[in-house]
Amino acid sequence: MHIWTLENWKYNFTNIQSRRSGLRFRFTPDVNTEVRGACLKFGKWLRKEYFFPIRVPVYVKGKKYIKAMDGEMVYGTFFQPYNKTYEPYIRVATGSYTDNSITLGRDDALALILETIAHELTHYFQWINDIGLTKIGYERQASSYADYILDEYANVVDHP
Repeated sequence: MHIWTLENWKYNFTNIQSRRSGLRFRFTPDVNTEVRGACLKFGKWLRKEYFFPIRVPVYVKGKKYIKAMDGEMVYGTFFQPYNKTYEPYIRVATGSYTDNSITLGRDDALALILETIAHELTHYFQWINDIGLTKIGYERQASSYADYILDEYANVVDHP
């Protein structure tokens, strides 16, 4: 069972044909151009490999952190609306890319950002497929799938 290819969403959402689908990226002007390029390249590959039945925009910000709903400062968040007629969205902070690229190198710094996106997209697939786990279970599954997706992506690209 691969959560990204499950089709439980067909039973959870009515009138799916009238809804927008797909994965979209939106960038604030302060996002580094290398980060922007890597995200767009990753998004193109994701759209080719996986189906996103309900549109999920990924808002990529140039800040070091994003404030989550609970007030915690984090690198990424997934908003899952309680009302399933609304669209979810993801926010990702990329402001630490410059510092990370100096300490870790360009590829590893970009991989951290792509891993955050994959982690949050796993929460998207947990939401649309109505996966029931504990809070810790959700996070463990998201971390595990993020690593798996990045390994898949690493097999088809030389550099992020």
